[in-house]
Amino acid sequence: MKAIFIIGTAGSGKSLLTANLFDYYTKNGNFVGVLNLDPGVENLPYTCDVDVRDYVDLISVMKQYDLGPNGAMIMASDLIASKIDELQRDVDNVNPDYLIVDTPGQIELFAYRTSGPFFVQNFNVEQKSAIFLHDGSLVTTPTNFVSMALLASSIKLRLNLPFVNVLTKIDLIEDRIRDILKWSSNLSSLEEAISKQSDGESYTLVMNILRSLNVGGFSQGLIPVSNATTEGMINLEAALSRILNLGEEVEE
Repeated sequence: MKAIFIIGTAGSGKSLLTANLFDYYTKNGNFVGVLNLDPGVENLPYTCDVDVRDYVDLISVMKQYDLGPNGAMIMASDLIASKIDELQRDVDNVNPDYLIVDTPGQIELFAYRTSGPFFVQNFNVEQKSAIFLHDGSLVTTPTNFVSMALLASSIKLRLNLPFVNVLTKIDLIEDRIRDILKWSSNLSSLEEAISKQSDGESYTLVMNILRSLNVGGFSQGLIPVSNATTEGMINLEAALSRILNLGEEVEE
């Protein structure tokens, strides 16, 4: 069993990508399971094989501990880690070839509290990888692009997983895709774009961040994917296969 954690900011398309990735792998003859780790989600575009809400439900946490939505999400994120044995048992009973893990919308709770990295590192599967979603609507300027790259790198450091970086919502930003993809693979073009947009203290800060990311090896390109049309799924599966299967199941 190999696990793929879907990670990104709220509204970046995690649940839709989970559904599309499930369909893609299934159509190619793989047995796929889905684990929902968001205790507060109301509706999902897929059927869960294992659902954390069976053990930790946001509404119940609010009532039991007399908390508001934000406090309840913090409490729920910690409670999820305490249910890892039950979730592990349920997933093992399904025993899929691939397990797609849809993580909570509140990325800061999952990645930066101790409970999230604990779950990722202690969940027992053969191989693990993560997909980080760069929300296309948020990275249309070079400064925003660098900010999102910094977030992705920070979360990769926290979770200690091999990452595949994906650009989502490409059907909504058709006029900006070429620039964004160029920034992701050509640092000199990104530096030039930043110099045209920023100056003074802002320019210095962004350039210092960018150079740090370059040293850390971020410049590996983005895989453009549309949840609306499923464009890019072949390239995404190929990138995942290089991590999980050493390229053995790359689709032509």
